[in-house]
Amino acid sequence: MRYTTTAIALLLALSASVALGDTLRCGSNLVNRGDRTFEVQRKCGEPAHRDFIGYTQGDYGRRESTREEWVYGPWNGGIYILTFEANRLVSIEFTRD
Repeated sequence: MRYTTTAIALLLALSASVALGDTLRCGSNLVNRGDRTFEVQRKCGEPAHRDFIGYTQGDYGRRESTREEWVYGPWNGGIYILTFEANRLVSIEFTRD
């Protein structure tokens, strides 16, 4: 019984840390993977820096959709890099200065 309780507590702790990587807090708003660019801009304001980084490629090397990175910060001792594909947020990275 004790091992089951410990295992459940460990799984909950690990799932909470994974969820933290998928969200960004901007004031009282939360930004999540899957949000559109206009939603992120409305919640967090204009990014400090924007980079067009290319296109995703489909079959036969065709350009499918745009890839863009937005930078916010410095907040909490680091910067946040948000990557968008086809105007949808696909990743949130945090790097220390």
